[in-house]
Amino acid sequence: MRIAKHRRVFAAAVTTTAAMLALIDTPASAQPADLAAPTATNTDTTALAQLAEGYLQQRADMLTTSRPTVRAVVVHVKATRAMAARTQDDLAALAEKGKRYKEVDGGYTKAQVDVNVTDTTVSGQTATLQLTEHTRLYLPFTAQEVEQGAPEYEELSLPHTVTYTQGADGAWLLSSDKADTEGGPTPTTQVSDADVDAATADGGGKADEDEGSKDAPSDTTPLPAATVDDVVKPTVAASYNYNKMVAYADKYWDHHNGAFRTYGNDCTNFISQAMLEGGWGPKGGAIIQRTSNKYWFYGPTTWTTSYTWAGAENWYWFAKKHSKRTKILDNVWKLAKSDVLQADWDRNNNIDHTMIVTKKYGGTPYLTYHTGDTHNKSLNKLLSDHPRTWWYAHRT
Repeated sequence: MRIAKHRRVFAAAVTTTAAMLALIDTPASAQPADLAAPTATNTDTTALAQLAEGYLQQRADMLTTSRPTVRAVVVHVKATRAMAARTQDDLAALAEKGKRYKEVDGGYTKAQVDVNVTDTTVSGQTATLQLTEHTRLYLPFTAQEVEQGAPEYEELSLPHTVTYTQGADGAWLLSSDKADTEGGPTPTTQVSDADVDAATADGGGKADEDEGSKDAPSDTTPLPAATVDDVVKPTVAASYNYNKMVAYADKYWDHHNGAFRTYGNDCTNFISQAMLEGGWGPKGGAIIQRTSNKYWFYGPTTWTTSYTWAGAENWYWFAKKHSKRTKILDNVWKLAKSDVLQADWDRNNNIDHTMIVTKKYGGTPYLTYHTGDTHNKSLNKLLSDHPRTWWYAHRT
């Protein structure tokens, strides 16, 4: 089943239609000699959306255990020469990523991709689509295991700007694909040769006090095989509703709650919302308190919202030190549902990213987060993607 229906805005065609309607009551002698022909038809835009979906599906297929060969996929991707070369490199990298994922936890058995096109602009021989990729990557669990609590699939939602160029024969050729990957870990269906970019604004900042040193990062050494997954966990300092935290993350992982603003790096903002839903009460609220890690509150503007609400580094100090609402676990594999995992990608003593555990099965935590929007990605895969990261596992 598709997880989203196509929705397309044909800006160029609408503009042309409006121009034609405006001329209906104009005398023929006053009308221009050559009325511009529509730049695109509904058939064209539907075909472009289908081409984009097919291209993204083929990328996702490279991650699966039944992946096709790179050569076979490249033949079916109609692209410019430069884009075909880039695509071949990406497909090869995705195939290697899929092999690595299979080694660490079985990988993915199949992929299902759908696209939601929000805007299509055609200018001359260039067509640009604004779309969101919705991908489900199915995990190697049986129906019985899923019924027992295993995740059926990992999901991601990723915005793209896709451009096509029309060839001399009238065929549309893929010329570029720009995915919005800034601010968080590389989305599963993407490849990256660089370190994670965490420079996007997240609403945090330098606190007005020196916090000293953090706890040691959580160990990543696998623990003995778990026989029972966490169902009920001990509270840290108060009675919270962990099920509500998880339910909130499950609901809003791919469409952001309109009651809150969205930040360029939205991961910690998302986690604060889930904690609030589960019973964390705001602390403070005065503008003068927003730069202190001792307070945690949300307001209608950034100036009335604390650094600790959406800044990953600031959140750590409020949650662990000042409020004692969390404690740092000595090993990431001890994470349970509704616990929080934070990452310092480059070990510079500044935390960059925040995630929540939405499932735990067979001893493996599955993480959900914003930027880029991902649901139920296994800890095994995250550790495999980021072997040099310092991880901070919070018991909430």
